[in-house]
Amino acid sequence: MAGLEPVETPGAKMQYLIKRHPSTSREELIAHWYANHMPGVIARNESYADESKRATRYVASVFDHEDAAAHGWDGVAQLWYNAPLPHPKQASGVEPYDTFQQRVEPYWPWATREWVFVDGALPLDPLTLNAPFPCTRSGFLKQVSLVAARPGVDVQHMFDHWLHAHGPNVQETMTKVGGFRYAVSLSTDLEHAPYAGMAELYFPDRTAQAAFWDILKPDGFQEFSDPERTVRFRCGTEMVGIEA
Repeated sequence: MAGLEPVETPGAKMQYLIKRHPSTSREELIAHWYANHMPGVIARNESYADESKRATRYVASVFDHEDAAAHGWDGVAQLWYNAPLPHPKQASGVEPYDTFQQRVEPYWPWATREWVFVDGALPLDPLTLNAPFPCTRSGFLKQVSLVAARPGVDVQHMFDHWLHAHGPNVQETMTKVGGFRYAVSLSTDLEHAPYAGMAELYFPDRTAQAAFWDILKPDGFQEFSDPERTVRFRCGTEMVGIEA
Protein backbone atom coordinates (compact mmCIF):
# COMPACT_ATOMS: atom_id res chain seq x y z
CA MET A 1 0.00 0.00 0.00
CA ALA A 2 3.02 2.28 -0.42
CA GLY A 3 2.47 5.56 -2.18
CA LEU A 4 -1.20 5.87 -1.20
CA GLU A 5 -0.76 9.04 0.83
CA PRO A 6 -3.89 11.12 1.48
CA VAL A 7 -4.21 14.79 0.62
CA GLU A 8 -4.97 17.05 3.58
CA THR A 9 -7.64 19.67 2.99
CA PRO A 10 -6.41 23.10 4.17
CA GLY A 11 -8.14 24.63 7.16
CA ALA A 12 -10.85 23.11 9.32
CA LYS A 13 -13.97 21.08 8.65
CA MET A 14 -16.69 21.95 11.16
CA GLN A 15 -19.37 19.30 11.54
CA TYR A 16 -22.80 19.50 13.15
CA LEU A 17 -24.61 16.26 13.92
CA ILE A 18 -28.37 16.78 13.80
CA LYS A 19 -31.11 14.99 15.72
CA ARG A 20 -34.75 15.92 15.19
CA HIS A 21 -37.32 16.28 17.96
CA PRO A 22 -39.47 13.15 18.46
CA SER A 23 -42.47 15.14 17.23
CA THR A 24 -40.69 16.25 14.03
CA SER A 25 -41.18 14.01 11.01
CA ARG A 26 -38.36 13.19 8.65
CA GLU A 27 -40.16 15.11 5.90
CA GLU A 28 -40.41 18.20 8.12
CA LEU A 29 -36.72 17.94 8.96
CA ILE A 30 -35.72 17.92 5.29
CA ALA A 31 -38.13 20.70 4.31
CA HIS A 32 -37.09 23.09 7.07
CA TRP A 33 -33.38 22.30 6.71
CA TYR A 34 -33.39 22.95 2.96
CA ALA A 35 -35.90 25.81 2.71
CA ASN A 36 -35.67 27.64 6.03
CA HIS A 37 -32.17 27.03 7.40
CA MET A 38 -29.66 26.63 4.57
CA PRO A 39 -30.57 29.94 2.85
CA GLY A 40 -30.00 31.77 6.14
CA VAL A 41 -26.61 30.15 6.65
CA ILE A 42 -25.64 31.08 3.09
CA ALA A 43 -26.78 34.70 3.56
CA ARG A 44 -24.91 35.13 6.85
CA ASN A 45 -21.79 33.66 5.30
CA GLU A 46 -21.96 36.12 2.38
CA SER A 47 -22.48 39.05 4.78
CA TYR A 48 -19.02 38.73 6.35
CA ALA A 49 -16.81 41.54 5.03
CA ASP A 50 -13.71 39.58 6.04
CA GLU A 51 -13.53 36.73 3.51
CA SER A 52 -11.22 34.74 5.79
CA LYS A 53 -14.20 34.22 8.12
CA ARG A 54 -16.41 32.78 5.38
CA ALA A 55 -17.01 29.09 4.84
CA THR A 56 -15.68 27.87 1.50
CA ARG A 57 -18.02 24.86 1.37
CA TYR A 58 -21.30 23.87 3.01
CA VAL A 59 -22.85 20.44 2.52
CA ALA A 60 -25.64 18.73 4.47
CA SER A 61 -26.58 15.04 4.42
CA VAL A 62 -29.81 13.49 5.67
CA PHE A 63 -29.29 9.88 6.71
CA ASP A 64 -31.50 7.04 5.52
CA HIS A 65 -34.53 6.54 7.74
CA GLU A 66 -33.67 3.05 8.97
CA ASP A 67 -30.12 4.05 9.95
CA ALA A 68 -31.33 7.19 11.72
CA ALA A 69 -33.93 5.22 13.63
CA ALA A 70 -31.34 2.66 14.72
CA HIS A 71 -28.51 5.00 15.68
CA GLY A 72 -30.08 8.30 16.73
CA TRP A 73 -28.60 10.84 14.33
CA ASP A 74 -30.70 12.18 11.45
CA GLY A 75 -27.98 13.96 9.48
CA VAL A 76 -24.89 16.11 9.48
CA ALA A 77 -24.02 19.61 8.29
CA GLN A 78 -20.43 20.23 7.21
CA LEU A 79 -18.73 23.59 6.68
CA TRP A 80 -15.13 24.15 5.65
CA TYR A 81 -13.27 27.20 7.09
CA ASN A 82 -9.74 28.58 7.09
CA ALA A 83 -9.47 27.77 10.81
CA PRO A 84 -11.57 25.98 13.44
CA LEU A 85 -14.39 27.96 15.01
CA PRO A 86 -14.10 28.45 18.78
CA HIS A 87 -16.18 26.10 20.86
CA PRO A 88 -19.27 28.03 22.04
CA LYS A 89 -20.63 28.22 25.57
CA GLN A 90 -24.11 27.33 24.33
CA ALA A 91 -25.36 24.90 21.71
CA SER A 92 -27.01 26.19 18.54
CA GLY A 93 -30.79 26.10 18.73
CA VAL A 94 -31.13 26.61 22.47
CA GLU A 95 -32.58 29.94 21.42
CA PRO A 96 -33.95 29.11 17.93
CA TYR A 97 -33.67 31.69 15.18
CA ASP A 98 -35.48 29.70 12.47
CA THR A 99 -38.04 26.90 12.13
CA PHE A 100 -35.37 24.28 11.55
CA GLN A 101 -33.83 25.00 14.94
CA GLN A 102 -37.29 24.79 16.50
CA ARG A 103 -37.70 21.26 15.12
CA VAL A 104 -34.33 19.75 16.08
CA GLU A 105 -32.39 19.16 19.29
CA PRO A 106 -29.73 21.78 20.12
CA TYR A 107 -26.48 20.91 18.36
CA TRP A 108 -22.79 21.55 18.96
CA PRO A 109 -19.91 22.14 16.54
CA TRP A 110 -17.43 19.31 16.02
CA ALA A 111 -14.04 20.52 14.81
CA THR A 112 -12.12 18.20 12.48
CA ARG A 113 -9.35 18.15 9.87
CA GLU A 114 -9.97 16.34 6.60
CA TRP A 115 -7.79 14.02 4.52
CA VAL A 116 -8.99 12.85 1.10
CA PHE A 117 -7.77 9.43 -0.06
CA VAL A 118 -9.94 9.03 -3.16
CA ASP A 119 -10.86 12.32 -4.80
CA GLY A 120 -13.60 11.40 -7.24
CA ALA A 121 -15.76 14.20 -8.59
CA LEU A 122 -19.20 14.82 -7.14
CA PRO A 123 -21.95 16.24 -9.36
CA LEU A 124 -22.82 19.90 -8.90
CA ASP A 125 -25.69 21.56 -10.79
CA PRO A 126 -26.60 24.95 -9.27
CA LEU A 127 -30.21 25.91 -9.88
CA THR A 128 -31.09 28.14 -12.82
CA LEU A 129 -34.76 29.04 -12.21
CA ASN A 130 -34.18 29.91 -8.54
CA ALA A 131 -31.20 31.11 -6.51
CA PRO A 132 -28.26 28.82 -7.44
CA PHE A 133 -27.88 27.53 -3.86
CA PRO A 134 -28.97 25.53 -2.00
CA CYS A 135 -29.20 22.75 -4.55
CA THR A 136 -29.09 18.96 -4.31
CA ARG A 137 -27.03 16.15 -5.78
CA SER A 138 -27.65 12.43 -5.91
CA GLY A 139 -26.94 9.35 -8.01
CA PHE A 140 -24.61 7.72 -5.47
CA LEU A 141 -24.63 5.87 -2.16
CA LYS A 142 -22.78 7.67 0.59
CA GLN A 143 -21.70 5.80 3.71
CA VAL A 144 -20.90 7.89 6.78
CA SER A 145 -19.05 6.14 9.62
CA LEU A 146 -18.86 7.88 13.00
CA VAL A 147 -15.88 6.18 14.60
CA ALA A 148 -15.43 5.98 18.36
CA ALA A 149 -12.13 5.14 20.05
CA ARG A 150 -11.85 2.27 22.50
CA PRO A 151 -11.61 3.44 26.13
CA GLY A 152 -7.99 4.04 27.12
CA VAL A 153 -6.66 4.09 23.56
CA ASP A 154 -3.99 6.63 22.60
CA VAL A 155 -6.09 8.58 20.11
CA GLN A 156 -3.09 10.16 18.39
CA HIS A 157 -1.71 6.66 17.83
CA MET A 158 -5.13 5.72 16.46
CA PHE A 159 -5.02 8.67 14.05
CA ASP A 160 -1.56 7.67 12.85
CA HIS A 161 -2.75 4.13 12.15
CA TRP A 162 -5.88 5.47 10.44
CA LEU A 163 -3.93 7.71 8.08
CA HIS A 164 -1.04 5.39 7.30
CA ALA A 165 -2.45 1.85 7.51
CA HIS A 166 -6.24 1.69 7.65
CA GLY A 167 -6.89 4.55 5.25
CA PRO A 168 -4.67 3.15 2.48
CA ASN A 169 -6.29 -0.27 2.98
CA VAL A 170 -9.75 1.25 2.55
CA GLN A 171 -8.52 3.29 -0.42
CA GLU A 172 -7.20 0.20 -2.17
CA THR A 173 -10.45 -1.67 -1.54
CA MET A 174 -12.53 1.27 -2.77
CA THR A 175 -10.60 1.23 -6.02
CA LYS A 176 -11.32 -2.46 -6.50
CA VAL A 177 -15.10 -2.12 -6.09
CA GLY A 178 -15.62 1.15 -7.95
CA GLY A 179 -15.92 3.48 -4.96
CA PHE A 180 -15.11 6.96 -6.19
CA ARG A 181 -14.56 9.12 -3.11
CA TYR A 182 -13.15 8.48 0.36
CA ALA A 183 -12.48 11.18 2.96
CA VAL A 184 -11.45 10.92 6.60
CA SER A 185 -12.06 13.67 9.17
CA LEU A 186 -10.17 13.50 12.48
CA SER A 187 -11.16 15.40 15.60
CA THR A 188 -8.98 18.33 16.61
CA ASP A 189 -10.73 19.18 19.89
CA LEU A 190 -10.97 15.82 21.64
CA GLU A 191 -12.45 17.36 24.79
CA HIS A 192 -15.63 18.30 22.92
CA ALA A 193 -15.64 15.73 20.11
CA PRO A 194 -18.57 13.27 19.99
CA TYR A 195 -16.41 10.78 18.06
CA ALA A 196 -12.74 10.30 17.27
CA GLY A 197 -13.43 10.82 13.58
CA MET A 198 -15.61 10.34 10.56
CA ALA A 199 -15.14 8.38 7.35
CA GLU A 200 -17.16 9.20 4.21
CA LEU A 201 -17.22 6.62 1.42
CA TYR A 202 -19.04 7.18 -1.87
CA PHE A 203 -20.15 4.23 -3.99
CA PRO A 204 -22.09 4.06 -7.25
CA ASP A 205 -24.68 1.77 -5.62
CA ARG A 206 -25.37 -0.72 -2.82
CA THR A 207 -23.81 -3.56 -4.78
CA ALA A 208 -20.44 -1.80 -4.70
CA GLN A 209 -20.87 -1.04 -0.99
CA ALA A 210 -21.60 -4.69 -0.23
CA ALA A 211 -18.60 -5.78 -2.29
CA PHE A 212 -16.41 -3.38 -0.30
CA TRP A 213 -17.32 -5.03 2.99
CA ASP A 214 -16.93 -8.49 1.48
CA ILE A 215 -13.30 -7.96 0.46
CA LEU A 216 -11.97 -5.40 2.98
CA LYS A 217 -9.07 -7.05 4.81
CA PRO A 218 -8.31 -6.50 8.52
CA ASP A 219 -5.44 -4.09 9.12
CA GLY A 220 -5.40 -3.72 12.90
CA PHE A 221 -7.75 -0.74 13.10
CA GLN A 222 -10.14 -2.80 15.21
CA GLU A 223 -7.58 -2.54 18.03
CA PHE A 224 -8.30 1.19 18.23
CA SER A 225 -11.97 1.61 17.30
CA ASP A 226 -14.87 0.75 19.58
CA PRO A 227 -17.41 -1.40 17.67
CA GLU A 228 -20.13 -0.81 20.28
CA ARG A 229 -20.11 2.98 19.86
CA THR A 230 -19.11 3.27 16.20
CA VAL A 231 -22.16 3.80 13.98
CA ARG A 232 -22.70 3.87 10.21
CA PHE A 233 -25.26 5.62 8.07
CA ARG A 234 -26.20 5.75 4.40
CA CYS A 235 -27.62 8.54 2.32
CA GLY A 236 -28.33 9.03 -1.36
CA THR A 237 -28.68 12.81 -1.56
CA GLU A 238 -26.61 15.75 -0.37
CA MET A 239 -27.86 19.32 -0.02
CA VAL A 240 -25.21 21.79 -1.19
CA GLY A 241 -25.25 25.32 0.19
CA ILE A 242 -21.79 26.68 -0.64
CA GLU A 243 -19.28 25.39 -3.15
CA ALA A 244 -16.26 27.56 -3.92
